[in-house]
Amino acid sequence: MTKTSAWATTALLTDRYELTMLQATLRNGTAERESVFELFARRLPDGRRYGVVAGIGRALDALADFTFDGGTLDYLRRAGVVDEATLGWLADFRFAGSIWGYPEGEIYFPGSPVVIVEGSFAECVILETLFLSVLNHDAAIASAAARMISAAGDRPCIEMGSRRTHEGAAVASARAAYVAGFAATSNLQAGDTYGIPTTGTSAHSFTLLHDSERDAFAAQIEALGKGTTLLVDTYDIGTAVRTAVELAGPDLGGVRLDSGDLVSLAKTVRKQLDDLGATKTRITVTSDLDEYAIAALASAPVDSYGVGTALVTGSGAPTCGFVYKLVARAGDDGVMMPVAKKSKDKVSLGGRKYVLRQKSRGGTAQAEVIGIGEPPVNDGDDRSILIPLVTKGRRVYNESLDNARMRLKSSLAELPASAVQLSRGEPVINTVYTNLA
Repeated sequence: MTKTSAWATTALLTDRYELTMLQATLRNGTAERESVFELFARRLPDGRRYGVVAGIGRALDALADFTFDGGTLDYLRRAGVVDEATLGWLADFRFAGSIWGYPEGEIYFPGSPVVIVEGSFAECVILETLFLSVLNHDAAIASAAARMISAAGDRPCIEMGSRRTHEGAAVASARAAYVAGFAATSNLQAGDTYGIPTTGTSAHSFTLLHDSERDAFAAQIEALGKGTTLLVDTYDIGTAVRTAVELAGPDLGGVRLDSGDLVSLAKTVRKQLDDLGATKTRITVTSDLDEYAIAALASAPVDSYGVGTALVTGSGAPTCGFVYKLVARAGDDGVMMPVAKKSKDKVSLGGRKYVLRQKSRGGTAQAEVIGIGEPPVNDGDDRSILIPLVTKGRRVYNESLDNARMRLKSSLAELPASAVQLSRGEPVINTVYTNLA
């Protein structure tokens, strides 16, 4: 388990109503009813064709820290949040149920039960806000990042959004982007916590500090070597490129462009570098890139992309719209029964879910088949999606981020070709339910 929380406990990263519901059910005797909760999205962000699961490992790390220590209980007592009986229950709380879910790097669609939590009502309900906050953020970032990776083709993308979001979200965003295929991050905390490769050289302030651009470049090359990447658009780009090659020679590692018409500039700079003999010097472009800007640069001689604001804000979709709903509970006789809300525009389907990714004989995904109450029939070509994450309170999912990266590549390869189109569209495959009552 990786320690990622800035708090000694994650128990207060929740909404008050989780604990008031707990108190009420403890009083009336329903707290221990066996229950099934599911985390899912009713729809994808407008125009998106698929979503990417990320944050499962972070959610399980947070679950391990979800305990009510003395200081936490003292706060709840002082604030009058719950009564003494409820505080006593919380003092002994350790999640003892089971959790199933989509592994990180898997694709999800409307209705996909990304996480299924099984246990008593009390122990399941108090996890709602924690799981939603982690997964709504991380999956949104990974979904945007995957679109950027598709647009970039075989050119690497670097996550550079730390200065555009909350410091904790910056680390989580770097992790989610890495799951989606980003090659590196600028964030050192993400590098230390998750082992993600880090990169970075200098900003415009470094050039402005020196008496001349030549002095700045010389200082950077002396400190970091000829393989460094020089930022060449502080003043005149043509002069900067010429100076950079004069100082580093043909072994100059790279130049970075951070403003202007990046397509035309990249072509001009590439020609200048080649004419100067720096044929292996790479060109990195930054400057408010998103998946559309990256796609527009496909014909430009660019070697890599640095992405910031658009990535850490989900490129227009900063949340997945995941919800966490009770879908089954034990009746007075102990037999599990489906339950579901029927409110307008927020209808959910009761019953514990099972999932197959239905595929053609050629291996192309055709539908997200969700069985209610029992697994759908596998015709031999289909793929089961849900895996155990926690079994009777014990974490059983501890997958590496590299495995998650490989899974996403494999899952995307199964989808119809239209999945990677950036134009607005409907989910690339339909969600189909079986065993509907």
